[in-house]
Amino acid sequence: MNESGSPTLEQVAALAGVSRATVSRVVNGSPKVLPDTVAAVEQAILQLGYVPNRAARALVTRRTDSIAIVVPEPDSRVFSDPFFAGMLSGVSRTLAPTSSQLVLLIEPAEADDQRFLRYLRGGHVDGAIIISHHGRDNVLQELAQLPLPIVFSARPLGVDVPVASVDVDNVAGARTGVEHLLSIGRRKIATVAGPLDMTAGIDRLTGYQEVMKEAGLPAMIAYGDFTADGGEQATLRLLDEHPDLDGLFVASDLMATAALRVLSQHNRRVPADVAVVGFDDSVLATTTTPKLTTVRQPVEQLGARLAEILLAKIAGANLTAAEIYDTELIIRDSA
Repeated sequence: MNESGSPTLEQVAALAGVSRATVSRVVNGSPKVLPDTVAAVEQAILQLGYVPNRAARALVTRRTDSIAIVVPEPDSRVFSDPFFAGMLSGVSRTLAPTSSQLVLLIEPAEADDQRFLRYLRGGHVDGAIIISHHGRDNVLQELAQLPLPIVFSARPLGVDVPVASVDVDNVAGARTGVEHLLSIGRRKIATVAGPLDMTAGIDRLTGYQEVMKEAGLPAMIAYGDFTADGGEQATLRLLDEHPDLDGLFVASDLMATAALRVLSQHNRRVPADVAVVGFDDSVLATTTTPKLTTVRQPVEQLGARLAEILLAKIAGANLTAAEIYDTELIIRDSA
């Protein structure tokens, strides 16, 4: 025992009948130890109740066993939008069998970006997943150039170096939603678009505009910020400017829930007067009245893949590809 009464590495080695160095290799996950030896060391650890000193281990391995999830959004949005819960669930599920712990860094867009950049540069984590990033200033370029394994939840805007990213085909997803509105006879189709400093906002708007142009119909656009309040204000503007609209493509389910509420308050029946399509297929889609037709993106799968790529990069893999997943239209009562 050491001074604190806890079992030591030397005691584990003595009980297992191996050297201290061998125990250290087993504790640090080295593949260069025979299976029988690993089993003996693990049995000794279990019998003695030995707990590795993470600080000492970090000095040897230069690993912290911590991974940062960086969300450049206000905490009010992070904890109200089901998108983030789905992402965190996918990441957590992938990390569960490993020794890695999650560190959540929430940094509002208007705050000092240098704060979390200093944290990431400081050696506190082995890598980082960047979710819901905005193309402002040079922060994304700085993140991409950090000497730290990093993966982005969408292609980062304005970054001119190869980076690993995971996303859905937002353009195709938006096209599917708007084409569905056309297929059920709607011709005065507006959109509540997302912010234009985010990949999802740009690409979903592009999909809407492409379909409307191909159909020879005018685009009617109001911008939100992927929040319920943003969706409400954008829908109010659209109704004021285009009171005869009969279809609405909303770039997120959270904004779509607000749009449904505004339409109801203005005595516009859904879908009889206005058919509505959202984007995400979050848990919100089945709680609205009427239930929301929406474009499904596999959020938990995306989170799991982000974690898989980051773990591979931490292990030394040189991954810089942009992976794109398909979406699926889920038809419910609103359209």
